[in-house]
Amino acid sequence: MNEETQPPIVIAIEVDDPALADRLAALLGGVAGVRLAAVGEAPAVKLVSPDRHGERAASGIELTPRELDVLALLAEGASNKDIARRLGISVHTAKFHVGSLLEKLDATGRTDAVAHAARRGVIHL
Repeated sequence: MNEETQPPIVIAIEVDDPALADRLAALLGGVAGVRLAAVGEAPAVKLVSPDRHGERAASGIELTPRELDVLALLAEGASNKDIARRLGISVHTAKFHVGSLLEKLDATGRTDAVAHAARRGVIHL
């Protein structure tokens, strides 16, 4: 597969400053092989401002960006197989991330993890 036929890298931008988000979108929009994620689309890369990461950390739970991706998919009811496919990872890696989330959120199961995360403000349903 050559460069011309490869799918673009999908990037999401999560910043609180609209002007900065627009500047980043304009810069990235002109890069060959890169496409900005549509609303609700799982990106391959997520750009998050330090302030937004700080808000998540304020919940008292330190989750990696990938764990946040997995948590969002758990909230949608995705299975490990679905999570793996949507994030481009192995099922084994998806299971690892789910297990890590259960431990960090002190949850007894997937639904409990989503409920704990929502109560602590880590995700908004």
